[in-house]
Amino acid sequence: VYLETYGCQMNVNDTEIAWTILQRNGYARTKELDEADVVLLVTCSVREKAEQAIWNRLRHLKALKARRQRARAPLRIGILGCMAERLKEEILHREKLVDVVAGPDAYRDLPRLLAVAESGQQAANVLLSLDETYADILPVQTSAGGTTAFVSIMRGCDNMCTYCIVPFTRGRERSRPIASILQEVRMLSDQGVKEVTLLGQNVNSYRDLSEVQFQSAAAPSLSRGFSTVYRAKPGGLRFAHLLDQVSRIDPEMRIRFTSPHPKDFPDEVLQLIRERHNICKQLHLPAQSGSTRVLEAMRRGYTREAYLDLVHHVRDSVPGVSLSSDFIAGFCGETEEDHQQTMSLLREVRYNVSFLFAYSMRQKTRAYHRLQDDVPADVKKWRLEELIAAFREEAARANTALVGQDQLVLVEGPSKRSASELCGRNDGNIKVIFPDAELEDAVDCGAPGRAQPGDYVVVKVTSASSQTLRGVPLCRTTLSHAAACH
Repeated sequence: VYLETYGCQMNVNDTEIAWTILQRNGYARTKELDEADVVLLVTCSVREKAEQAIWNRLRHLKALKARRQRARAPLRIGILGCMAERLKEEILHREKLVDVVAGPDAYRDLPRLLAVAESGQQAANVLLSLDETYADILPVQTSAGGTTAFVSIMRGCDNMCTYCIVPFTRGRERSRPIASILQEVRMLSDQGVKEVTLLGQNVNSYRDLSEVQFQSAAAPSLSRGFSTVYRAKPGGLRFAHLLDQVSRIDPEMRIRFTSPHPKDFPDEVLQLIRERHNICKQLHLPAQSGSTRVLEAMRRGYTREAYLDLVHHVRDSVPGVSLSSDFIAGFCGETEEDHQQTMSLLREVRYNVSFLFAYSMRQKTRAYHRLQDDVPADVKKWRLEELIAAFREEAARANTALVGQDQLVLVEGPSKRSASELCGRNDGNIKVIFPDAELEDAVDCGAPGRAQPGDYVVVKVTSASSQTLRGVPLCRTTLSHAAACH
């Protein structure tokens, strides 16, 4: 089987779940397309561009499939994930190219679907589940040379923002039992992984109801000034508890989480981030727009003012926190004034990282049924370019403020541009590049040595751009030692 992944980190995680299931059923994995008997594309539906990439890829595979049929056993092609969920009929009927279609909750069914395809029939399962979390499947999912890993803690989303296809492609929110998450994090710690990112469509509304005693817990309050389209659900073990337990497993392992909704930041979560040296002081606060009017049309459940109050509260609660965000340019009905309000929010908050996209209308969403996609494509394009320019300018200022400071960097490996330099990330998830040199060890007074992937290195920042810090390495250390010295 040859696997190809498109889209978000959840899809990378889905790829590993699908592969783990297939491996248990006797499949071997190849990195060479020409060797494959089965090609599976794990797809994204969030924007039209992502889907277009898949249709283009299928055209390329069609030629390969035609050649293969003459030469040896036919090639089987499968579409997995969000696009399979959204466009099942179209995928099966367009060009009759795809043999297997499996939605995000149907990966356990892959061996059966592929067996049906072997007999020359098309096979599909796009049933969404209310309880599938793949809790018993521990995917071996590591990147950056085994230094970092992603652990899925929940699936689906209940927020129903008007622009978003996710509730329709990934279904309702359900959380993986805490015991299975802790087991996976312990396993990764034993493998020497130094950074784990807890992953979900809406991580901080995590709610584990798997054990009877969890069901009587009270619901945490929403962030001040925020509302939600659904009623607060009682019971369940919440995100603050999970974060507390995960961070206790290994004091030398950094913990991050993504992607949250700004409404779910109770003070207990912020307090934990401040107190624990191994929970990164980095938060993703997706704003989407700086205009209250547009936020209301998006059904985000907050005003510009409430969002800014949360930003100030987060910065007061977690000194030195690094912030990232998501923004959509040219949403339905967005005026030039709305756009300027988003520009001013970008400038006021000064994010370290931002993900910016032009709006892309998706079928099934509330916006598709209720709103007009009335901002012309060229206007969306230049508004997006303006947002990107403003973000870069402010990110460069935020990063320049770190020049002269010491940053603790987790080494991921050699820099892409130069074999004589190493690359890693600081606590705020900003890329840091520094020379690969002999270094003293602040904890172990042995002979100097070079830093390896998975080592923590103190780097003095000497220059900065909007995306990268550069510096000189001072010494190797550990996460606990660096925290004790701070």
